[in-house]
Amino acid sequence: MLNTKFGFRILAVMIFLYSNLFAAQPAPVVEKPSSGELTTRAWTAHGKHDIEATNKYTQECIDLYKNQAEKEQASLTALPKNKKEIEAVQVLNDVATCYFIQAESSLRQGKIDEAKKILQLIIDKYPFAQSWDARGWFWSIELAAQQTLKKIASGTIEVAVKPKVSQLVTKLALFDSGKEDIVNYEKYGRFQDIGTKDYKYIITDQEGLIKAAGEGVYPNNSAVRHDPIFKEVIRQKRLEGDAWDFLYSPDMQAAFVKWTTSNEPQGIRLYGTAQILEKAGFVTQAIKCYYSIVVHFPGSYGWTYWHTPWYLGQAAIAKINFLLRRNPQLGYKLEGAKIDILNGFDNDISNDAAVVNPGKFVKVDMVNEAAKLKPGVESVGIKKKAGRGKVRLVQYNNGDWQLLAEDKPYIIKGVTYAPTKVGQSPDEGTLKNWMEEDENKNNKIDGPYDAFVDKNRNNLQDPDEPAIGDFKLMQEMGVNTIRLYHHPLKINKELMRDMFNTYGIRVVMGDFLGKYAIGSGAGWNPGTDYNNEDQKKKMIESVKGMVNEFKDEPYILFWILGNENVYGYACNANEQPEAFFKFANEVAKIIKSIDPDHPVAICSGDILFLDKFGKNAPDIDIFGTNAYRGDYGFGALWRQVKEQTGKPAFITEFGCPAYAEGKSVDESEELQAQYHLGSWEDIQNNMAFNGGSGNALGAVIFEWLDEWWKAYEPAIQDTKGLWAGPFPDGYMHEEWLGISGQGDGKLSPFLRQLRKVYYMYQKKWK
Repeated sequence: MLNTKFGFRILAVMIFLYSNLFAAQPAPVVEKPSSGELTTRAWTAHGKHDIEATNKYTQECIDLYKNQAEKEQASLTALPKNKKEIEAVQVLNDVATCYFIQAESSLRQGKIDEAKKILQLIIDKYPFAQSWDARGWFWSIELAAQQTLKKIASGTIEVAVKPKVSQLVTKLALFDSGKEDIVNYEKYGRFQDIGTKDYKYIITDQEGLIKAAGEGVYPNNSAVRHDPIFKEVIRQKRLEGDAWDFLYSPDMQAAFVKWTTSNEPQGIRLYGTAQILEKAGFVTQAIKCYYSIVVHFPGSYGWTYWHTPWYLGQAAIAKINFLLRRNPQLGYKLEGAKIDILNGFDNDISNDAAVVNPGKFVKVDMVNEAAKLKPGVESVGIKKKAGRGKVRLVQYNNGDWQLLAEDKPYIIKGVTYAPTKVGQSPDEGTLKNWMEEDENKNNKIDGPYDAFVDKNRNNLQDPDEPAIGDFKLMQEMGVNTIRLYHHPLKINKELMRDMFNTYGIRVVMGDFLGKYAIGSGAGWNPGTDYNNEDQKKKMIESVKGMVNEFKDEPYILFWILGNENVYGYACNANEQPEAFFKFANEVAKIIKSIDPDHPVAICSGDILFLDKFGKNAPDIDIFGTNAYRGDYGFGALWRQVKEQTGKPAFITEFGCPAYAEGKSVDESEELQAQYHLGSWEDIQNNMAFNGGSGNALGAVIFEWLDEWWKAYEPAIQDTKGLWAGPFPDGYMHEEWLGISGQGDGKLSPFLRQLRKVYYMYQKKWK
């Protein structure tokens, strides 16, 4: 997830053109431009509303590459699912994208019939084409064309096409839930080589284990076939469709049968089955199912949409701990469970090895557990101080960390704040600087001071709904931090000073450190090179400029470098992780030489290359990362950061959409609130003296306000899923991530509809 404040398409091409304008030697003769180059130029022209150039570049791409695109389309039988497969048919993607740009251009000119013909052509001829969004995902061009046609026909917002799975609402009733609530595995086999990469569980009483486990839990794979619902769902043909879509179907019976009989690998099948059981309310059976992964398949893995490994054993332990916290009446605690994946911080699974301790379930009195006195600063004592300024870090003798501001513990209760007026879009070059906007000409910045709460959600400002301003609303929620970058938009220092002095909100200030080629002088493709001395000098100058300009501002909390650079969009940190982290460490030392008063953090992407960060960045004080893992929190992340780096950590970006396919507004907002609650509870449990890893400093929510431009039609709040992920309906709806919505958009940038998640945080943070 990328927090962007500018148009990536436009920026990409501007950088490309700039770098080529000043080439030192004559360009070689090229027979024809690539389909990618023409598509990039077409997006740029479209963003500038240059109709002539848009037509020129799109048509040139179509004329040159249409035949190749049709061959690539004919070679496919389904929509490619991962980045590697999608990029293998790049010409198909580019040609279909150029047709889509032509359709959008026609709509702008009022040529409705022409646009409809082009959109239908995409649907008919290029159903498997996808277009890359530089913010980090691919989107189906066919689906976008279908949605645009619907909007043309009805003038209303249409939801994404529903998955072709059963939407019948059913409740699950288990035929066989097993003889034991928590399986005593030592009765049915033996554990061997616990705590090593040679770990295994050897079953000695298969029949006894099957009876103890119950249906859906390994090795009881066949029990579901004796369940009456099995024949019923088959007879009614309710199993048609992809198993993954069934995770979000209201047909609990069909979903359970689908997953327990699916062809997915055992670990994945168990994880999907456990999710269905959890959703259906069978918590103990879900825990047994998750734990069977830990015991039998601890090293199993799947792949995320981004083609990064997803280690199921680690996720299963996190899920179990989450469910036990949420259900204290069960009276159990899982102690000692730990799975480490040797060589598991990269995308290569060929040399992975799982070091496993399955742990044990122990009976506990959760009331007494909660009442136990926790150690405090006085009883533990300080081991180490990091920094000597107004904002610093301390580590206690028990290994826990805290951030101090003005000598007081500071928990980061942050939010990304970049209020965008509906209709503005960086892709079209219309995005303005929110720190300067005063649309109603009252000499006040709109969002921070003139926003009002639409309490009855009638999309009007009623007499009892006065302007209150976002800063005040954030203060009342408990927000104490926002995250900003010092470029490319100008920072309004007076506004930030008032935000701090009046509302107590500080700023984590960042430099992209070459991400999206910002500050490095590199072209978008191939992007920033962290071994290039000239580019490194430019990035250092960018950082030094930031620190010198803002180091004495009272609102600065600390500095942050990059924005998930390890994912590699327009930079090569994913190809050069050691070079990147070494350079980031060099930059951190430069920052400290200029400003000893504030710590330095990095913003990474989940825990990719965490081991290399630990080895190469000793002078970076805090590990920060963008992470979207699900409603249970962040799993082993805190422990892994502690073990690999010894540093404190915080989540630089996390969130959940307030929209879910097939759910009402109220239901969707509740799902969003519950997702955030699980995430924050996990963060809280891992803060100092709370019993977890003790290194969590807080987090920054993504984001304060819905931004309507992220799916490319900035006047419409799109509901299409942009990419698959661990969200309430299985998809990220990035135009719905706000703690607050903008209603129907007509009173933007002033109207705020506060969601349930706002009030959840108000209770937790205040």
